[in-house]
Amino acid sequence: MKNIYPWQNEVWQILAQDQASRGHALLLRGRKGIGKLGFAQYLTKFLLCEKPSSEREACENCPSCRWFEQGGHPDFRLVEPETLSELSDEINTKVRSDTEANTEVRPSNTKSRKKPSEQISVVQIRALTDLINMSSHRGGYKIILIHPVETMNVAAANALLKNLEEPPPQTLFILVTHRPHHLLPTIRSRCRQIAMPTPDFTQAIDWLDQQGIKDPKASLALAAVGYAPLAALEYNDDEYFLQHESFIKHISTLKSFNPIFLAEEMQKSDLPTVVNWLQKWCYDLISYRITGRIRYHLAMQATINALVPKIDPRQLARYLRSLIDMQRLSHHPLNPRLFLEEILISYAMLMAPARSN
Repeated sequence: MKNIYPWQNEVWQILAQDQASRGHALLLRGRKGIGKLGFAQYLTKFLLCEKPSSEREACENCPSCRWFEQGGHPDFRLVEPETLSELSDEINTKVRSDTEANTEVRPSNTKSRKKPSEQISVVQIRALTDLINMSSHRGGYKIILIHPVETMNVAAANALLKNLEEPPPQTLFILVTHRPHHLLPTIRSRCRQIAMPTPDFTQAIDWLDQQGIKDPKASLALAAVGYAPLAALEYNDDEYFLQHESFIKHISTLKSFNPIFLAEEMQKSDLPTVVNWLQKWCYDLISYRITGRIRYHLAMQATINALVPKIDPRQLARYLRSLIDMQRLSHHPLNPRLFLEEILISYAMLMAPARSN
């Protein structure tokens, strides 16, 4: 990332020019897909730069900038779940130079490998001790970026809390979160919380247009992911939209809806994504019933309009709240098919009055 996103300019001016505004710990919070991690990395590079410009940009040429780009800065640590780290490794592997083509590659023993963790462990947090307690190699900041911080397990969160209580000078924690309410209140209270901005609709559409996603497709993609432009760009592929369209068609065509069949069909999909699709669909149903507005499924107004008069809004609200708990469980289900059957059968029971008419 060579620059911040246009909708981040105001918060950048505050954090880049005023050291006191940063304190010893920043908590960047906001919905997924608005560029929080990119902003955190850009801020980190700027703060580590040894010759920043008068326009508050990293110089790109000093040792610190080069080390940061190569992923080897001695005063910086990025802490993520293994799943995200392995994804980054796969991307880096795909873009290696063809000069490595003659290097012998041994097949990995995938059967013996443990499944990568989706949590940040206490071991990862404790491994930061040396960086925290040592002097800076370059005489400036030592920066620890944790993303997303809500994936820490309980032991890791308690270990981080100890470091936040008494941090050494020139040590900065940057925590990135999509779900701040999942964090310990004591962690939130020890950070300066920054509500990361979301672009307005026009700004997001303009940005997507610059990335090659043209309206009206951009409008539909943006609405489907909750108006988060980076998420719209990430999911801008036919396979994702076809799968999403098929799922919504199943749950909205009630006369032929079969929860057992759909659970079997979707069991190999990413379960948090599927639950999120169902949450957004139910949100639109209750929103349209109460306010007459649709947020995510703009092209489905006629269908939603036909369904909502027949649904008990109180039962729908209870079901929507239950999906919050199911979203947490979706990361570690004992049996994906049974997990999906449970939430889809509950949905079918909720929609039974509309189905019978």
